[in-house]
Amino acid sequence: MRYLELKDNLKDFIVFSINDILKIDHNFHKQRLSEWQKKGYVKKVSKGFYFFNDLEINEPVLFIIANKIYQPSYISLEMAFSYYNLIPEGVYSITSVTSKLTREHKSEVGNFVYKKIKPELFFGYKLVEYNKHVFKIAEIEKVILDYFYINSRFKTKAEFEELRFNREIIQEQVDIEKLKRYLGQFKNKALEKRINNLIKFIKHA
Repeated sequence: MRYLELKDNLKDFIVFSINDILKIDHNFHKQRLSEWQKKGYVKKVSKGFYFFNDLEINEPVLFIIANKIYQPSYISLEMAFSYYNLIPEGVYSITSVTSKLTREHKSEVGNFVYKKIKPELFFGYKLVEYNKHVFKIAEIEKVILDYFYINSRFKTKAEFEELRFNREIIQEQVDIEKLKRYLGQFKNKALEKRINNLIKFIKHA
């Protein structure tokens, strides 16, 4: 298969795998990908996953790539805080949660970080459309729970203040009843205590 044929067949893909190519051409030789990388036609994002060199990289595209290269996963933690404008700082790693092992992929387009949660906690995400594609990202209530589940050191008012949360956005956008309902599914008393302290911290700001 020639490069232009590949690009035409996969023109609607943001990121593609070797398996995607083999579905088109069963006799495809992986060596061709190495040749096309050297020529700058395609770029590798992680083992077995590639994108075309003219791909426009932006935040939604990075989210779609993050979802694709390590499944199942959805965007959460610091990157989702930034997406919802809950924190003022820029976030440079594309952070996700997964029911598989914790993992990190470094590439020229970004650093993709995945933190493990229990399979039964893999819920509370939504699908967001972008340019005929979709990416999975935690709902605002779930990202708070994911973050404090993984980062158990945050317990007190002083520690909550370190995060520099935008309290107005939390008060306006977070559904406290949904937050508590999702919290109950974690079945974690220590987390319940931390989240209840957080709710008091936000309400009495």
